This record gives sequence, C-alpha cells and structure tokens, in this order.
Amino acid sequence: MKAFMDKDFMLQSATAQHLYHDYAADMPICDYHCHIPPREIYENRRFENIAQVWLGGRNPDGSYFGDHYKWRVMRSNGVPEEYITGDKPDRERFQKFAEALPMAIGNPMYHWTNLELHVFFGYEGVLNGDTAEEVWNLCNDKLQHDPKLTVRGLIEQSNVAFIGTTDDPIDDLYWHKKIKEDPTIKFTVAPSFRPDKVININKPGFAEYMGKLAAVVGKEKLACIDCVTDALTKRIEFFAEMGCRASDHGLDYIPYREATKEEVNAIYQKVVKGETCTTEEAEKYQTYILIHLGKQYHRLGIAMQIHYNCLRGVNRKMNALLGPDTGYDMINTATCGGEIASLLSALNDTDECPKTIIYSLNPADDAQIGTILGCFQNSEVPGKIQHGSAWWFNDHKIGMEEQMTRLASLGLLGNFVGMLTDSRSFLSYTRHDYFRRILCNIIGQWVEDGEYPNDEKALEKIVKGICFDNAKRYFNL
Repeated sequence: MKAFMDKDFMLQSATAQHLYHDYAADMPICDYHCHIPPREIYENRRFENIAQVWLGGRNPDGSYFGDHYKWRVMRSNGVPEEYITGDKPDRERFQKFAEALPMAIGNPMYHWTNLELHVFFGYEGVLNGDTAEEVWNLCNDKLQHDPKLTVRGLIEQSNVAFIGTTDDPIDDLYWHKKIKEDPTIKFTVAPSFRPDKVININKPGFAEYMGKLAAVVGKEKLACIDCVTDALTKRIEFFAEMGCRASDHGLDYIPYREATKEEVNAIYQKVVKGETCTTEEAEKYQTYILIHLGKQYHRLGIAMQIHYNCLRGVNRKMNALLGPDTGYDMINTATCGGEIASLLSALNDTDECPKTIIYSLNPADDAQIGTILGCFQNSEVPGKIQHGSAWWFNDHKIGMEEQMTRLASLGLLGNFVGMLTDSRSFLSYTRHDYFRRILCNIIGQWVEDGEYPNDEKALEKIVKGICFDNAKRYFNL
C-alpha cells in the first residue's frame, strides 16, 4: 500500500517518477488565466486566517468571493448556507468545511486541499473534523507571521513567472500600472481582455454597460456599430500597451450568423433604445463583434481564449439570493463545433485568425475540438490553435487524462500550452503540480508500455514544454 500523497503521489511507474522529479517539478509556472485581483498582489495582502483564503466572504458591494468548489462540497454535505456564504464566524465555517472534506473521496478538492496544507504550511497530516483545530492554529500562525505567506510570498515560492488576470475592457488597469512600476515585483502580471458584457447584447444591463464603455473612450455615447468597434479597438490597444497577452470570452455557446454591417447596426440601435432582440439578431451582432475582436487580437499578437458550454445560475432561488459565481452552474450540451469552425474560417479568409485556445465545459466536445485544431494550424507558432486544459468541472484526474489523451490522439500533445489555475485563490498554484504529476504519469506509462521510445532528449523537451516552455513561446513571455 502506498502512503497517502507521498513524493511519488500519482506517479505509478519508475519512468513517470523520473520525468516528474527530474524535468517537471522545478519548472516555472505560467498561470496564463486566473481571476486573482491585481490589487492584492500590489498591496502584498496578508490574510488573517485560512477561512479567508479558502472560503472567502462578502465584498463591500454585497457580492461574494471565494472558492465555489469548496462551497459545493459543503452544500453536498448538508451544511447550512449561513456557514458557507453567511455571516457565521470564520472558525465555525472552517470547522464545517473540515468535517465535510473526508466525504470527498475521489474528488480533486480532497487532493488540492491537502496539497496546499502540505506545500505552503508544512502540515503532514490530513484535514478532517478532528484535526481542524490543529490546522486552524498552524495555518493562522503562519499566515499572520511567515514572510513567505503574503500574497507575493506565495507567488514567489511557487516559482510563478507569469500571471494573466481577467479584466473588463472598461478597467483602468490602475493596479497593473502600479505593479509594472514596482521593481520589487520580480514576476510578470498582465491583464487579459474579457469583453463578455459587450458581446451579451441579449442580456440585462447591456445598454448601461455600453454607456460606461463610451465614457472610458471619451464619448458621450456609442451611437453606431462603428463607434462600438472603434471603442473596442482603443481598449484592446490600451490593454496591449499594458502587456496583455490574451483575451478571454466566457460564452454560453459560440454563435456564427453572418450579416451586413447595416443589419448589425440596426440591431444595435434597437437594443440601446431599450428594445429586445431575437436570438437570431443577437447572434448576428455577436458574430460581427467576435470577428472584429479576432482581427484585432491577431494584429496585436494577443491569444483568443474561448470558454463555452456552461449553463449558469440554474438554481433560480439561490442565484437570485446570492448572485452569479456562487456555485450554481453546470455543464451544458450546446453543439456548436460548426460555428467555431466558421468563426475561425472567417478570420482565416483574410489571414487574421489569432492564436486561439478553445475550452468546452462538456467533455463530450473533446474529440470535436481535437479535430477543429488541425483545420486551422499554420506556421505562425507551433500549436497555434489549442485545446484548452481540462476546465472547471473537468479539472480533475479523469478530466485531465481524457483531455490530454484526446489531444494526443488527434493532434500534438507535445505542443500543448499546459495548465492554468482559473482560480481566485493564491494557494491554487499546487494545481500545476497536480497537473504535472498526471501528465508525467500518462507519458511514463506510454514509455513503459513501449508505445513511445525511452528517448531522454525527446521526453525532456515534451515534459518541460508542456509544463512551461510552450506557454512561454505561445504568449511571448
């Protein structure tokens, strides 16, 4: 019987152990997509207790922040909501999470949580209801006093070279400017362009948001579709000046419906006046904007990330009570592979298709995505069109294995840009270690089974590439 989470955790062969320990473990981290706040990096925040880091709380505006993976674990164990997003004392909230965690056998949350305790706090035990007091005291003492456990300390000891945050087009990027001007910050933090609110013409708040976008570019209003695209171009250029390497689109599904500029302008005018649009009209507008954005990304060397197939806020009562991003989302089954291909093809017609990373929350889309990639690769960069790392509800051992084996079967795993945290927590960098162990175990097994030669030079290049080097090249770090 193997010890729980020892140095060879998840490494089931001698080759896997060699690849991980000698090539993967010490590689820098490129966390090219996450949701951590740049302000906390600049201010080098120090957390008061482990519950603040893991379970979050309420923002000044009444919205919630925290790890909704953990919230779902607690809800699934019957924990009352007042201990999750409510105002119960942090110690009591932490106790409820600790009591729920042992039930998460087979859930990546069990591994992530104990990895974080081991790596950042030196805790050799396991968290449960009985050890909660011991863990609480240990973690809080270190969080309050250990110089390595400030926000910057966590990033530096995790060997993070690059962080790509997620930022709205109207953001002034004030904290990114402050970070760039601070010579004591040795890692790179760059904004990523997230224009969902511009694209969501069929969702509440669109007209109000376009007014805010107008103000940011010095306009009283964005009167026409050309005004919209001009404003977006100005903001993308500003983001590029601030070091932006990637955009990100969180879409319900990928639309593709061609229309003339005149049609799109009429649809836009209609909605900003307060009228509603049909699904067909929304898709025409969205397609037009996506094509314009894609061309700008290509011109400026910015990668386009597309996340889709999430059905959000499905628990209407709780979504109304707590708002979005509080743990009430699920995998959707939208079928839009043809639309993705049409979008890339439209951009490719004029040689303006950007580097693109495609993520679906539905693992059933993996094979389709794998075949889309090969249709639009070219000589601009190896693996120009990428199958994004196993995302969200797929961010576990099975999901990672399936995503990587599918990519290997249909494309070139060796050019994969690898893992990202997609996280709001500064302790989540252990997820890169988790990923690297799974990666090395897969490749090691292929070598052990005689499916790939024991070619040291080739294996080193592949493993180091997927861990860091490919992302470094892809994002021009």
